[in-house]
Amino acid sequence: MADVVVRFAPSPTGRLHLGNARGALINWLFARRLGGTLLLRLDDTDRERSTAEFAAGIEADLRWLGLQWDAFARQSDRFSHYAAAVERLKSLGRLYPCYETEEELKLKRFQQVSDGGMQIYDRTALRLSEKQRRAFEAENRRPHWRFMIDTKETSWVDGVRGVQSFHGSKLSDPVLMRADGTPTYTLASVVDDTELGVTNVIRGEDHVANTAIQLQIFEALGAAESISFAHFSLLTDAGGHNFSKRVGSMSIASLREEGLEPMAINALLARLGTADPIEPVIDLRDLVAGFDLSRFGRASPKLDIEEIRRLNAAIIHATPFSRVRAPLAAMGLGGIDEGFWNAVRPNLTKLGDARDWWAICREKLAPIVAEAPYLAQAAELLPPEPWTERTWSEWTAAVGAATARKGKALFMPLRLALTAREHGPELKTLLPLLGRICAQARLRGETA
Repeated sequence: MADVVVRFAPSPTGRLHLGNARGALINWLFARRLGGTLLLRLDDTDRERSTAEFAAGIEADLRWLGLQWDAFARQSDRFSHYAAAVERLKSLGRLYPCYETEEELKLKRFQQVSDGGMQIYDRTALRLSEKQRRAFEAENRRPHWRFMIDTKETSWVDGVRGVQSFHGSKLSDPVLMRADGTPTYTLASVVDDTELGVTNVIRGEDHVANTAIQLQIFEALGAAESISFAHFSLLTDAGGHNFSKRVGSMSIASLREEGLEPMAINALLARLGTADPIEPVIDLRDLVAGFDLSRFGRASPKLDIEEIRRLNAAIIHATPFSRVRAPLAAMGLGGIDEGFWNAVRPNLTKLGDARDWWAICREKLAPIVAEAPYLAQAAELLPPEPWTERTWSEWTAAVGAATARKGKALFMPLRLALTAREHGPELKTLLPLLGRICAQARLRGETA
């Protein structure tokens, strides 16, 4: 069996969203499961919308997710390869020039829809006389070039969808070369998959019809009989709407800025659309062993962003200090030790929440003193150390008995003095971290 080579081929026309990331993750897991190679290929033949900034952003997003690639290619570096394929298809009589403008093509498609037909190119260009072609060229019309689909059945066994079959009469001759001389995705993808040794094309179901067309191009070029195809269903958001990277819906960059962990995203995307349980996972390697492409169903799974947030909290709660030491230090929290981390992590929903605990427990804080006599009395009732999580309830019970206070009147002045905040970390966990000397000083109105 040949070595497995898969590719993730985004267009740098926007930042990655969760739908794109799922495609990257599925390909990465497939390659790692079989000891294969992942190729990152930037499909940047669209000169108008592709930018270096988006390309850099895509690479940054993939690195943050932990989806490192093994090989890299950029289609804008390979135009000579596509030009050679174009000449070969012309020599075979499979590529022909078309002179319709975009407006004329839109009108044709509109008429076909109005007549209840399919939007299939009518091959008008094949019926042009030499005189008509010269007349178009005299108008400075530059032709685009279409591939002539063979009117036969094209079938393959899809890795997710099973047997797929398309008859050529139901497919429209695709444009392979634009009027400006640049190749389209349809051609460039075939040439690259062949020449770069791709063995498995795993992509979204929106490319199923493209696969039928591309298989004919592969055949015409005499290549890639060994490539296997699989098309997974596309994600929708909780409302059933498709994702779009160009409107920034649930972009990876925005989730990173929110402070979520990459593994919360990976853990969800790896199992969404399968029957496997979605569980908190702290290492990508834990997702590799159980990965199986055949586990993905054909229904479109809905993604609820709140599920990522829930997974994020669960992952934080399960993460040992050794894995957060460096990230915490990068956040300016290098003073946090393992004991402090183990005490606070069950109360965190995001890693960044550790800042609140650290600021309250280890930095100088000016307490908010409401009802100084009450706080002074409470300070006198602080029990001797050592303290545990039971200390808070035992102490407040004693304070309540001594002062006849309860509810907000009992708790809020204590919270304001100890934390200078109305809301924040759970005081049953916080109090042992503060210690008796610090707690007593703050209750007395001293900065501590």
